[in-house]
Amino acid sequence: MAKIPLGCEPVVGSLTPSKKREYRVTNRLQEGKRPIYAVVFNFIDSRYFNAFATAGGNRVDQKDESFYTVSWACNIDGTPFLVAGGLNGIIRVIDTGSEKIYKSFVGHGDSINEIRTQPLKPSLVVSASKDESVRLWNIHTGICILIFAGAGGHRNEVLSVDFHPSDIYRIASCGMDNTVKIWSMKEFWTYVEKSFTWTDLPSKFPTKYVQFPVFIASVHTNYVDCNRWIGDFILSKSVDNELVLWEPKMKEQSPGEGTVDILQKYPVPECDIWFIKFSCDFHYKAAAVGNREGKIYVWEVQSSPPVLIARLSHVQSKSPIRLTAMSFDGSTILCCCEDGTIWRWDVVASS
Repeated sequence: MAKIPLGCEPVVGSLTPSKKREYRVTNRLQEGKRPIYAVVFNFIDSRYFNAFATAGGNRVDQKDESFYTVSWACNIDGTPFLVAGGLNGIIRVIDTGSEKIYKSFVGHGDSINEIRTQPLKPSLVVSASKDESVRLWNIHTGICILIFAGAGGHRNEVLSVDFHPSDIYRIASCGMDNTVKIWSMKEFWTYVEKSFTWTDLPSKFPTKYVQFPVFIASVHTNYVDCNRWIGDFILSKSVDNELVLWEPKMKEQSPGEGTVDILQKYPVPECDIWFIKFSCDFHYKAAAVGNREGKIYVWEVQSSPPVLIARLSHVQSKSPIRLTAMSFDGSTILCCCEDGTIWRWDVVASS
């Protein structure tokens, strides 16, 4: 387990907005009364950077389903897909052109909390589940390639997972066991490649278990419900009113061990309930996170000390914000709420 060294005090951002950017509400949609848990822009395909998707109650013709997560992906021929999962643990791959279900993946033993797409190979997705595992899937062939679980795996629900932006072998996951775990697929990569050329039944594929992460970090003392790579650093949040940016420092000789250098903290008041997730623009310059009172905090991620770009609030926005989505350049912020609303904020052009 990674230890936090003494003497390294993190830099904490000030909650005084810098007025660097001003946003205003440009639209509000009411999508029924059920909570909307996910909203996401398409960063996979430059033709559709302005397209976004939402996920929530049973809106994809599944009566006993509530979707908690959705991610954009694409087939190897470039067809845009949506990959959604939730309560019943089945992953649905939807062809956005025909609006039909292309494939369904059964494997997880419980609900799915998050799905993310590999930006360098967008027909690969990972899913994080209540069944304490993370799974890697090939949406083109329908194969479950790897299962990250076992002796060194999570000991409670996995709430979030993310691919490293440039190291194709690396993912990070976090959850209700209060840890963030970093996993490597390097020694299993031949199976990933094999999944693209597999012609037999997907169920006959030699799915491999990855039992040991290369790094385990205890940065938070409570549930960790969102983690994202920022280069080689990780930005994560728990239920203690802040985002934390930290650096995992691995010991090459002893996998799983090392130290954590906590670099910066980004305060987010009234953000003390779980399953509130943040998002970043394409280049990870800014992060937007909602809170349980319907407000959004937009932080400049890469400045030190952290700069609060904007604090967004509207008199009618009072419901917990489950997830935000920043557009490619951060000029639009969407958020989805517990009360079934979706809000759109746009940057006000400076005169």
